[in-house]
Amino acid sequence: MEDNKHIIISLGGSLIVPNEIDTKFVQSFVGMVKTIIAKGFKFAIITGGGKVSRKYTDAIKEIVETTNTELDWLGISLTRANSEFVRIAFGEYAYESVVRNPDDMPDTIKPVIMSAGWKPGNSSDLAAIHAARSLGALKVINLSNIDYAYDKDPNKYPDAVKIEKSNWADFRKILPEEWNPGLNAPFDPVAAREAEELGLEVVIMNGKNLANIEKYLNGEAFEGTVIK
Repeated sequence: MEDNKHIIISLGGSLIVPNEIDTKFVQSFVGMVKTIIAKGFKFAIITGGGKVSRKYTDAIKEIVETTNTELDWLGISLTRANSEFVRIAFGEYAYESVVRNPDDMPDTIKPVIMSAGWKPGNSSDLAAIHAARSLGALKVINLSNIDYAYDKDPNKYPDAVKIEKSNWADFRKILPEEWNPGLNAPFDPVAAREAEELGLEVVIMNGKNLANIEKYLNGEAFEGTVIK
């Protein structure tokens, strides 16, 4: 059953822990979500690992030769730590534990369900798409440290063009074919394929601009990339 009031948020780990844990951001994010909950919305929030995860995966490669599966499990453990931190910050609003399988989201009256990395070979973006399918949600908000997705890396290419609206067929052309641990792309290519199959609307926006997120959820003009 489709649910217009259930919103999935893929929350980039670098928003939670850019270098040190950003307690002010987490407090403000929790407050914003609570404001939207008061309007009848419910949320499933899937946290990523971000820079911390990449630091760990880079560091272990300096010590031993690793497999992608080992790197995945290392990254997953960090996404779950981020999720547990945010879950506790929500207090009584949140479901009692971090959900490990996004294909089996709990039926709960709690307005916030926290989840994170899932299993090797999958990103937190893909977990968000599976959570949307499990809950019947129609919209996924991908929050990171960028205002828009671009047709190529704007840090490397001055002529990179921001994308305000796109369909999945066109958007997937700017993504790599496959996902791998530590991939730095606006969205997981595997998650993009599944989002297209489900007909989901995915919005990529800057998680630091909480007022902008509220504008999107209130149906007002906002800054961000919409793919559907």
